[in-house]
Amino acid sequence: MQSRVFSTWSRRLMGKTGAAKWIKAIVRAVFLLGVGFVMLYPVLFMLSSAFKSVQDTLDPAVVWIPSSLQMYNFKMAFSLMNYGTALANTLRILLPSVALQVVSSLFIAYGFARFKFRGKNLLFGLLIFSIIVPTQSYMIPLYVHLQQMHLLNTVWQFYIQAALGTGIRSGLYIFILRQFFRNMPKELEEAACIDGCGPLKTFLRVMVPNVVPALLTITVFSVVWYYNDYTLSGMLLNDNFPLSVTLTGVSTSLNNRLQNMAGQVNGADVKLLSDSILSAACLIVVLPLIGMYVVVQRFFTEGVERTGIVG
Repeated sequence: MQSRVFSTWSRRLMGKTGAAKWIKAIVRAVFLLGVGFVMLYPVLFMLSSAFKSVQDTLDPAVVWIPSSLQMYNFKMAFSLMNYGTALANTLRILLPSVALQVVSSLFIAYGFARFKFRGKNLLFGLLIFSIIVPTQSYMIPLYVHLQQMHLLNTVWQFYIQAALGTGIRSGLYIFILRQFFRNMPKELEEAACIDGCGPLKTFLRVMVPNVVPALLTITVFSVVWYYNDYTLSGMLLNDNFPLSVTLTGVSTSLNNRLQNMAGQVNGADVKLLSDSILSAACLIVVLPLIGMYVVVQRFFTEGVERTGIVG
């Protein structure tokens, strides 16, 4: 009798537990879908607007899916941004700056991780301080300093800062590499020293090959930040602007281009047309970064996991 009661009670409990698991799974799925939609809504709206024709843009019945995929908005965006020139200006700043920043961060991080010298803790504290302090807080002193050196409106100002370890987010990259070097066993360097390698040869032949995942991680970070930089590029350059700065001027150019349509459509419709072309402009600016991330995603994730920042 007792065993029968216990069996009945167990089945009821298991039934309740199973129902609770299903309820939790449903709630979790609804929550994740909701959060995902909120995060992806701007991207989905941008994609939908970018491919709309003029007729679809002005048709209130067409909300998400265009009746046909059109490239008119992209042609307008390419023309307004002078995309080829802006992309060339971006790469002219980005490629040398990223290379110099990665190399300088590598040497500085190794020095902090392995060498002892006077003022090391103070310098590392200033490094951490540079990570915390926003760029806007030192923009005016930086501008005055570069003006006195006659480096304004040149790409050399970006190259010199990157080479000296003071480029965009250099403090963060130095910290990441330092953590990586500190996690490496010193026996590797001792074995290389026994085999006759000097400090520089040990660094280049033994240490650098072992930090390739971290190097790839900071390279991706550096590319993204230099590519997206608007604050410094907009302040320190007077012309030959990169894509990040050129994109901000699309709205003004577009409004001037659409002024002759004021007699044909009302102001609200002109705003809709403007939004569609701006969406196309945003899409062609962000596509190179998306392509890069798709290519290096696996290596980038591995590098982040091995730097000691996460996990």
